[in-house]
Amino acid sequence: MPGERLSVRGTSEVGRFPGAAPPTRVELTIHKEGEKKQEGGCRRWFRKMCPCCCKRQSSTYDVTDRVEFVKPPAPEAAKPKPENGEAKEMEGVKFSVSSVDLLSSKTGQNRKEHHTDLYQGDELIIRRGQAFQMELELNRPFIANNDKLHLELKTGPLPLVSKGTHVIIPLVGHREDERWEAKIVEQNGNKIKLSVTSPASAVIGLYGLTVTTSSLKGEAATTHDSTKNIIMLFNPWCEEDAVFLHDEEETKEYVLNDTGRIYYGTEKQIGARTWNFGQFHEGILEACLFILEKSDMPPSGRGDPVNVVRVISAMINAQDDSGVLVGNWSGNYSDGVAPSAWSSSVEILRKYHTSNGTPVSYGQCWVFSGITTTVLRCLGIPARSVTNFQSAHDTDVSLTTDVYLDENMEPIDYLNSDSVWNFHVWNDCWMARADLPPGYGGWQAVDSTPQETSQGTFCCGPASVNGIRSGQVYLKHDTPFVFAEVNSDKIFWQRNLDATFSQIHSEKKAVGHCISTKAVGSDERADITHLYKHQEGSEEERIAVETASRYGSKPNVYSTATAEDVSIEVKMEGEGPRMGADAQLSIVVKNLSSHPRQTTLHIQVAVMYYTGVLKSTIKKEQMPVELLPNEEKTIEWMLPYQQYQNQLVDQAALMLTLSGRVGETQQVLANQTTFRLLTPDLNVTALGEAVVGKEMAAKITFTNPLPRMLKGVVFRVEGLGLQKGHEVVVGDVGGHSTVTLTEHFIPTQPGPRKLVASLDCKQLTQVHGVADIIVLEQ
Repeated sequence: MPGERLSVRGTSEVGRFPGAAPPTRVELTIHKEGEKKQEGGCRRWFRKMCPCCCKRQSSTYDVTDRVEFVKPPAPEAAKPKPENGEAKEMEGVKFSVSSVDLLSSKTGQNRKEHHTDLYQGDELIIRRGQAFQMELELNRPFIANNDKLHLELKTGPLPLVSKGTHVIIPLVGHREDERWEAKIVEQNGNKIKLSVTSPASAVIGLYGLTVTTSSLKGEAATTHDSTKNIIMLFNPWCEEDAVFLHDEEETKEYVLNDTGRIYYGTEKQIGARTWNFGQFHEGILEACLFILEKSDMPPSGRGDPVNVVRVISAMINAQDDSGVLVGNWSGNYSDGVAPSAWSSSVEILRKYHTSNGTPVSYGQCWVFSGITTTVLRCLGIPARSVTNFQSAHDTDVSLTTDVYLDENMEPIDYLNSDSVWNFHVWNDCWMARADLPPGYGGWQAVDSTPQETSQGTFCCGPASVNGIRSGQVYLKHDTPFVFAEVNSDKIFWQRNLDATFSQIHSEKKAVGHCISTKAVGSDERADITHLYKHQEGSEEERIAVETASRYGSKPNVYSTATAEDVSIEVKMEGEGPRMGADAQLSIVVKNLSSHPRQTTLHIQVAVMYYTGVLKSTIKKEQMPVELLPNEEKTIEWMLPYQQYQNQLVDQAALMLTLSGRVGETQQVLANQTTFRLLTPDLNVTALGEAVVGKEMAAKITFTNPLPRMLKGVVFRVEGLGLQKGHEVVVGDVGGHSTVTLTEHFIPTQPGPRKLVASLDCKQLTQVHGVADIIVLEQ
């Protein structure tokens, strides 16, 4: 239902008819010997008005005719009675609940068994499809053959039984799986302990609890509202849950690990940065539930992880629904935080929540992905951040990446709307896909970065990774877009004299390289390219491309194979060029024929945003090349520091474009190579022993690699369980100068911890560092 939002009722109205005044009740105590026998209020009134017509019924017990209003005797003053007599006595006392204990302590059985003991706060946080316990204190002992009791859970503004948002949980003698039921597992005096089960398809979110009691005598039911709420999450440990993940080590990594690694750069210069997901940090669960509440998804849809993931991918970006984060690729972040300065999801999510949903500025793909990982893991959906290098952005659903050249083999910028990002970060999440044919469950790609709309909204996924691999792009959701990102061919077109275009070259291995995520159980990089595509050039991979292309806007656009006996390749030495120095690359041209070949290479290098959008060309040249039979020639190419020092944008990325035509065969040579200028790391070193509650320190060191001053340098430091995130304003740092910062803090949580630092500066981005710290118990 549009506009339906998550809320939890107040404790005074739920369980009662709206507007009805609560009944006034007078306690009447009749002194008797032995068993007490009650009669209805109407009969008492009638007997009082007309005693001759309505005489008191005889009884085997002596009963006085005198009625007194007295205080009930204190329990310790009560005389012992036979067990049967006591039960009969209790039947006369109206049955009600005095208090509810949800047993929600972080160290208690519920939170431990449900793997929710890492969350902050003392709400009852449970996972669906798994039993949990609660204790009820009653006003008298529970009598099984006389008393009736049931629980009610409600979520959303208009809870309905038919929608699964108003749940009535009966008390049963024997529990069955996959349904809402409660069973008494322990009784001690006026206290009973209930074991409650839920189906593995239950709606997730915030529930209010009401306990309703009555007796077989038909008296009016009474209700008791719990002062605490219940939070229900997805359950990757439950086989019946759609998000069940069978491997325990993977579940620990993809649900319970609150730190990770996000990869960036280029395929030949892969960089990694530590990211604090912080899904268990104080206030983050509340922020995630707030995001669900702010979305337009009705609470009844929150039982299906496909729906939840799709809504989360829309709500993480602010493009069309005032979501969490504003995207900005302009290079101007003066009214917010630069995307490269973030190293944690915690501050962003808490800021969004405490501002009642004001989008936070600014983010780019790795920030969107980091937040998505946090939210999905927090809600119980296994998730990981995934980086695709040479990631295509197909703007016309052709499933190809098109490059247009003019008559002189120069790029036509205004036509080149398709782009190939140096890298792009999205997410994988794990779930069954009952909405797809068998075989397409497991990892699903979801992307929160606003690139293209899907059904009118800036969201993407979930798309089956198995479906992407096999080219089944007709499967929902947004599979064609993700397929093009990882496995589209790059097609080169040249403008003819009559303004038409002819296909002159295709690159079948230009897109989708080194698809990376953090390895399970370590900080190593795991290459998962094989999950997204078959081996490049294999028959299976070509079949997948051809299968996908049939569903694109240009189903017949593929070049026929031509004999190619000259190849061109760009190589770099070691890790590649470094910021502040001249950039040097090698262009290797090979003649594979037994005849001489000659061509003229058109060489240009342009500054590029990591999204593949070119800012400006900073160097152009032409170079004649003559090759002897079977000769390999290496051309050393250089870009001086002076030519790029004032031109760079975020990520310090550049694109080298080579093109040419072999004179003897008319073979077209084309190559585009992206590279980045490496930036230095922050050196973060722990000082002294790390013990909970004991002050320690860490030293952060940075050396400016540039021969020029850095303006307005700011450090951002955060460590989950070590210290809260904060900024340290350093100011200006001179050329080749070294800055040393010492942080003092008191660890609050034991175990392995990470202190993460990043540098925020307009002239230098992607500078960060991390220290691994083992914190001991006091």
